[in-house]
Amino acid sequence: MDVKTVVDLVKEGLGIRTNVRDGFITAIVNGVIKELEDEKGLALDPANPSHLIFCVDYAVWRYKSRDEGRHMPRHLQYRLHNLIIHVGGKRP
Repeated sequence: MDVKTVVDLVKEGLGIRTNVRDGFITAIVNGVIKELEDEKGLALDPANPSHLIFCVDYAVWRYKSRDEGRHMPRHLQYRLHNLIIHVGGKRP
């Protein structure tokens, strides 16, 4: 997964136009990708737009909820479960 592309899309989703938060957002994106691959067992395909957008949406939620400790929204849970069922363990 191209981290720069994900970071750019996360910034768009958050309405961030400066580079001031890039380090923090990049750390979140790297953490999300690592979690999905290592902990959830997903084989992310960088050419698959649904994988890309899920990473973006997950990172946006992580950024927004960093101080609140909220549970993952249902739509993200649903999409994550579908990814695990469809691509878990497969290598692109």
